[in-house]
Amino acid sequence: MTEEENRLLPAYLREVEGEPGRVYGTLSYNRRSKVWTVKGDPNVTEMCKRLFPGTAGSKRGEARFTAHARVIGDLRWLMLRFPLAVKESDRALWEQALAGARAYALRRERAAALPERAVPPQGSFLGELRPFQQEGLAFLLGHDRCLLADEMGLGKTVQALAYLAASGNLPALIIPPAHLTRNWLEETLRFLRVDGRVPRVHVVHGLKPYELPRADVYILHYLLLRGWKEILPRLGFRTLIFDEVQELRHSGTEKYSAASLAAEKCEHVIGLSGTPIYNRGGEIWNVVNILDYHFLGDWESFSREWCWGYGNAIVAKPELLGAYLRREGLMLRRVKQDVLSELPPKRRLVIEIDSDDKIYRELMKGAFAPLMQYRAEENAARRAILADAISQVERQATGIAKAPYVCAFVRTLLEGGERVLLMAHHHAVMDIYKKELQGYRPRFITGRENESQKEASYTAFMEEKTNLLCLSLRAASGLNLQSATCVVFGELDWSPAVHSQAEDRAHRIGQKDSLLCYYLVSPHGSDRAMQDALGLKISQFVGLMGDAQPEPEEQLFAESQAREHILALVDRLLSEQAEA
Repeated sequence: MTEEENRLLPAYLREVEGEPGRVYGTLSYNRRSKVWTVKGDPNVTEMCKRLFPGTAGSKRGEARFTAHARVIGDLRWLMLRFPLAVKESDRALWEQALAGARAYALRRERAAALPERAVPPQGSFLGELRPFQQEGLAFLLGHDRCLLADEMGLGKTVQALAYLAASGNLPALIIPPAHLTRNWLEETLRFLRVDGRVPRVHVVHGLKPYELPRADVYILHYLLLRGWKEILPRLGFRTLIFDEVQELRHSGTEKYSAASLAAEKCEHVIGLSGTPIYNRGGEIWNVVNILDYHFLGDWESFSREWCWGYGNAIVAKPELLGAYLRREGLMLRRVKQDVLSELPPKRRLVIEIDSDDKIYRELMKGAFAPLMQYRAEENAARRAILADAISQVERQATGIAKAPYVCAFVRTLLEGGERVLLMAHHHAVMDIYKKELQGYRPRFITGRENESQKEASYTAFMEEKTNLLCLSLRAASGLNLQSATCVVFGELDWSPAVHSQAEDRAHRIGQKDSLLCYYLVSPHGSDRAMQDALGLKISQFVGLMGDAQPEPEEQLFAESQAREHILALVDRLLSEQAEA
């Protein structure tokens, strides 16, 4: 250790010369429980239990210290007052643990001295970070195991990718919820560059392990973790990113066990979550335990000291726990109100989600009859009507096939406390939303309700009796819904004006937040063509999706794009039918 490093360390972790005089007991390591055990004079072990409640054991004259780098520092501090004889067979382990505690303390000291903001090297990241996101990047670079707990919509994905670009800690394994797998793939390819090239990204598929191809970034969603439990710790990932890490708030599952084993073997572990859970002690303890094992001690000591008693799952003072996690460098959290001055009044995010190909293909069989009529029809006007009918089949098939994934996304927003307007076009799609999201007491204004039912839904949302209002894209004109915090488009329309008007239901005078508008798109079906017609690109809006009302020629252009897509769709279906 250098003289400069020794100076930076807290006094109790600095190297000292000479042997201690009297020893007050022994120190040994329990490999099974991963604890350091002090056995000694009753006054020493009693002092341990008074100063460090988590050390209380069931035996008299014995105290146990969790083998976490932070706790090892506490134990070393105690040993300055009460020197202990380290068991000879555990001496090398103790020196290793002490070195780890010093490295941990040095990282914390250096992180405090780092610049408040950081930017990735030019050419490694194709994006521009806002000032608060630069601060988030500096935080990630300064801490090997941490939780970025920014509120939803503040760009946790972008900050995590900026970290990979700035640190170069590859290969990386990203573990998102299943419905966000495709979005992580698209965002990684969009933002990250490795040695000037597009990164090699492999999306892991199936529960049965196979030999993975060489890549810079691997993406494996939570539902597959249990199948890869034994394999992941051996693959040598340098960085592990858990998106929506609250997915791991329940222990005792194969998913949790697999995540724990993978994190234990990884050098850099980052959790992302807009909904860190403070009031449910067991849940936040489980999450933190994945990121940094026993950072909060074992469950017994955590629940006894932080919660309403031994084994209780409710944190007594959540604000104290949050302050402690921030102070120790484990967590960084910003909410929209903290950075509102850096945000535009309205933000549009395009997120690519999965869809059920099997359901889509089955529903597209409904295009068969009008397709046959189209082939036989010679009248141009009637052919146009039939082409529109075929297009409507495709739009509905697209909406239904991705509806469960839309619901999974909306569920995450609702659990994060957001107030959501969910937009769609087809009644069949709305019916799926109603079934999948029934636990959130959704209300509906879809054109099927009478005036009193419509008024009741409107009132329920505005009086916060529900946080979810499902609206038809074309049935909500004139409504003032400024209490919403985000708008989600589960289906698209050909007209830019329809989207702008739908957004304006929430973005009105009285809206004091930065409104988030999510456009959830599928790579299959009608969405891709509708994106092109709207000038809608992944993570950005250009062209027709400006805030100004579209000019008549722009509206005509969108309509012509729709017509071209419909004709191209008919030609493709005819070609596929001929090949069959």
